Amino acid sequence: MANRRKEPDTRSYSGRFAVRLRELREKAGLTIEDVEWMTYFPKKTLYNWEGAISQPPIDALPFLAEAYGVNVRCLFPKE
Repeated sequence: MANRRKEPDTRSYSGRFAVRLRELREKAGLTIEDVEWMTYFPKKTLYNWEGAISQPPIDALPFLAEAYGVNVRCLFPKE
């Protein structure tokens, strides 16, 4: 049986932010391993950010935005 991660609670801002990170990564056609290689953030950390377990520090945002090919502002959910 595969170990599936629980979906973030999108009623909270941190949950919506986590979903946004995953959506942008997938839209860019990247795997977690790709982002790990591009940013040097450990895979576990990236999974935690996408799972709303923790949030990236502000100084990590430009690296994520560059990896996803977007402006930093695009990382934040609209609502």
